[in-house]
Amino acid sequence: MSDHYKQSGVDVEAGYRAVDLMKKHVARTSRPEVIGGIGAFAGLFDISSFSYQHPVLVTGTDGVGTKLKLAFLMNRHDTIGVDAVAMCVNDIIAQGADPLLFLDYIACGKNEPDKIEQIVKGIADGCEASGCALVGGETAEMPGVYDEQEYDVAGFVVGMADKAGLITGEHIEAGDCLIGLPSSGVHSNGFSLVRRVVAERELDLNTTYPGLDHPLGEVLLTPTKIYTKAIQAVKQAVTVKGISHITGGGFEENIPRVLPEGLGVQLHRGVWSIPAIFQFLMDHGKLTEDDMYGVFNMGIGMSLVVAQDDVDTALSALQAAGEEPVVMGHVTENQGIQWL
Repeated sequence: MSDHYKQSGVDVEAGYRAVDLMKKHVARTSRPEVIGGIGAFAGLFDISSFSYQHPVLVTGTDGVGTKLKLAFLMNRHDTIGVDAVAMCVNDIIAQGADPLLFLDYIACGKNEPDKIEQIVKGIADGCEASGCALVGGETAEMPGVYDEQEYDVAGFVVGMADKAGLITGEHIEAGDCLIGLPSSGVHSNGFSLVRRVVAERELDLNTTYPGLDHPLGEVLLTPTKIYTKAIQAVKQAVTVKGISHITGGGFEENIPRVLPEGLGVQLHRGVWSIPAIFQFLMDHGKLTEDDMYGVFNMGIGMSLVVAQDDVDTALSALQAAGEEPVVMGHVTENQGIQWL
């Protein structure tokens, strides 16, 4: 390579080493439909074997947000890739799609192959958990745009659904029930507020505070839960009318997104377990419950809407898939969210 390019801050040879290190992680996500291997100009995926009557491609893209700042501070980079996959995949399964393939984008100030490998390891872990293949990506070394120790990571997912199996919320009606699926923690939303609380209270990320089972930084870096297997299982058992992925904006923003105009929900406090990290943030940040439910998932990563007659069957299917679902409320003819 040109010494001039290297002197400008871009080490192409480091990029080659990073690719070699990530190959084993990419390989474990492969599916029979993947054509070719890593290193081509584009990823190829054969869809000819699928039997959808009216196939619809469902796509999503997202990043990890300022949760990355905590990864930098903790110098831990092996889980943040799971978040990138989860934030994309959970969005498309909420529309009824099965994830097929994933692409990642990593931009950094300096290409450190071992660090890049750890990021890609997390991405591969997320792809394995969601059943999609990591078919390509880009690692961009951008000195002058990012500090040497910093990076950004984003992802793009493609899934497929039969048109008749899309989950749109249009058939939701008053009396339908909401089933909640537990979250793994804060997931990847609200971290600007989290970081403000940590900074203002001068909290130590390496300290295990009362009420927490692990150091604060480790708890906050717990990767976002991926719900692919649970959603696939419940779709086989009942008609799922709507799914809300509880991301930025918490309950107030995300649950109404799937409801037809004029409808609302009644939700019951205290019927699910709220991870200790939320009470910790609420106490140290002097936040109200309204603040918390309007920003965070508060222990529910996804909510599903099913007919009242299908609740027991849905609960059984979700439990068989390893979930601990809870009936958290029902749909009403009054707009908005009412807490009981």
